[in-house]
Amino acid sequence: MRSDGAFDTDVLVVGGGPAGGAAALALATYGVRTTVIGKYGWVADSPRAHITNQRTMEVLRDLRVEDEALSVGTPQQLMGESVFCTSLAGEEIARIRTWGTEDERLTEYAAASPSPMLDLPQPYLEPVLIGNAARRGAKVRFDTEFLSLEQDGEGVTARLRDGLRGDEFTLRARYLIGADGGRSRVAEQIGLPFVGEEGKGGSMNIVFEADLTRYVEHRPGVLYWVLRPGEGIGGIGMGALRMVRPWNKWMAVWGYDINGPGPVLDHAQALRIVRGLLGDADVDVRIESTSLWTVNDMYATSYGRGRVFCAGDAVHRHPPSNGLGSNTSIQDSYNLAWKVALVLRGQAGAALLDTYSAERAPVGEQVVTRANRSTGEFVPLFKALGLGDGLACEDAVAGVRRGRLPTAEGARRRRELADAMQLKHYEFSAHGVEMNQRYLSSAVLADGEGEEEWRRDRDLYAQPSTRPGAKLPHAWLVDTAGHRLSTLDLVGGGGFSVVTGLAGQAWVEAARVCAARFGVELRVVRVDEDGARDVYGAWQRVSEGLDERGCLLVRPDCVIAWRHAAPVDDPGRATAGLGRALAAVLHR
Repeated sequence: MRSDGAFDTDVLVVGGGPAGGAAALALATYGVRTTVIGKYGWVADSPRAHITNQRTMEVLRDLRVEDEALSVGTPQQLMGESVFCTSLAGEEIARIRTWGTEDERLTEYAAASPSPMLDLPQPYLEPVLIGNAARRGAKVRFDTEFLSLEQDGEGVTARLRDGLRGDEFTLRARYLIGADGGRSRVAEQIGLPFVGEEGKGGSMNIVFEADLTRYVEHRPGVLYWVLRPGEGIGGIGMGALRMVRPWNKWMAVWGYDINGPGPVLDHAQALRIVRGLLGDADVDVRIESTSLWTVNDMYATSYGRGRVFCAGDAVHRHPPSNGLGSNTSIQDSYNLAWKVALVLRGQAGAALLDTYSAERAPVGEQVVTRANRSTGEFVPLFKALGLGDGLACEDAVAGVRRGRLPTAEGARRRRELADAMQLKHYEFSAHGVEMNQRYLSSAVLADGEGEEEWRRDRDLYAQPSTRPGAKLPHAWLVDTAGHRLSTLDLVGGGGFSVVTGLAGQAWVEAARVCAARFGVELRVVRVDEDGARDVYGAWQRVSEGLDERGCLLVRPDCVIAWRHAAPVDDPGRATAGLGRALAAVLHR
C-alpha cells in the first residue's frame, strides 16, 4: 500500500477474459483510470466461448469495436446448420437451422437489432477487448496473480504476485472488479452467496486442425453433434465437433465420468476420440491442445460486497449450452461500468452501485437455469431413435435405421424426432433469452402500466418495448445524407439521453436545464428531425403507445430508465418530471 494513502488506480479489474476485458474497455472508454491484471502471459489460448449474440454485438457497437469484431469472427450465414449424426462422415440423423438463420426467423433477428450474430472464439474476442482498452488508456498487466484483498470505507487494497519476478506487492484502488472466472478468489474472499451445484459432470476439449471441408461446406455450421450412446458429453450420450475457423480448425468436446479416476488425455487418446467423432480414419489430424473442465449449475444471488464487485463466470457457472457465457459476462460489465464511472465522478450517489446486483443477478440465474435445462433436452432425441436416455450403450446406427422404416413404428419415430428437434430451438434459437432482459431496480422507474404482456414465448421470441427496464428498441432511421442509422446509434456512449418526437420541444428545454442542474451529459434525440428521420415508420411501430410529445430517459447502457408516454407541451412540467427521474436514477 502506498505510504501517502493515494490510489494507484481508480478501478482494478482482476481477470482479462470476456468480463474483465469488457469492464476495462468500458471504463477506459468512459475515462476512468483502470488497471486490469491477468494471471497468464497473454489472452485465452483455447477457443472456449464463441457464440456472440445480438445484444452483445450491440454492446460492442456502443463501445466502438463492433467492426473489428466482425472482421475477425465467422459471419452468421456460416453458423446456421446444427447437424446430428452418428459420425461426421457417417449417418446424418437430422439438422436444425440455428442462431437466427432459419428462414422464418432470419427477418425477426434482422428486425430486432442493427447487429448480426457472430461466431467469435475467445482467442479472437479478447484481443479486441483488451487491445482497445489499452489504446484508450487502461493499464494492462499480464503474468500478475491476484492473492487477496482488504477493503475499507475509501478503497480496496489488493495483494498481487508478479509472475516474472516472483515477488508480492500491493495495489490500491477505489473499486475492484473480480472477473477471475469460475474458481473466483475474489468471490470467495468477499463471501458471495451461491445457489446450486458444482461438478455435475466432466468434459474435455480437444483443439485440432483438420481440413473437413468435404463434410461440412455443404451444411455450414458451428456445431456437429455425434450420437455415441453410453459415452459422450457429461452423460448425455453425445460428443460434439465445434468449428473454430472454417473449415480447418476445430474443437472436439467429449465427456468423462467425473466420479471416476481422472482421464489420461494424452496425444494418442485425444487422437482416438477425434477420429471416432469424425468417422474417417484417413483425415489428416493435428492435435493442438487438450483441457478438462467441469459442468456446473451454480449462480450467485448477490454480485458485490462494499467496494468489490464480481462479473462473468465468477458469479454464473453453467455448461456452454445456448452459448450464453461470454455474452452474459460482457453484459455484466457493461451494466456495471457506467455506474462506477458516474459514482467516481461524483455525478451519482454510491447507492447506484447496489442496482448492479439487483439487475444482473436475476439474469445470471436465468442463464444458468436455461443452459442446464438445454442439456437435458437432448433426451427426447435419443428416445425418438429408440436409444433410451442415451446413457446405455446401444447402436446409434441401428436406432437411426429404425426411424427410417416404412412402417407405423417408423412414422411414429419420425414424428418424435421432428418434435425433439423443435425442442432444441430453446437452445439454438432462444432469441428471447438473449434479448428480452427487463431490469427491476431503483435505477428503473416503473410507470404504473402493470405487468408486461408477452405476445409469444418469452424465451424464443424477442419483444421490443419502450417500458422502463427494457433496452431501447432498435429502429432504422435515416441521417441527413440518407444513410441508415439505428436508434441505438443515437444513445449510449457513456451518457444519458432523452428520446422524444419532433413535436417534443418541451423536453429539449427540460434536458438543457436538467443537464446543467445535475452536471451530467444529457443528449436529446428528436426522432424525425433532420439527421434522425423515421422514413420507414419503424420507430412509430416499435414505440406504440409513446406520444410524439412524450419522452424516454435512456441510461448509458441503452436501457430505458423512465418513460412519460403522455404528451407534454409545458417546458416547466417537463423539467420537473425529468428532474425527478434523474434524481431518482442517479440516487442524488
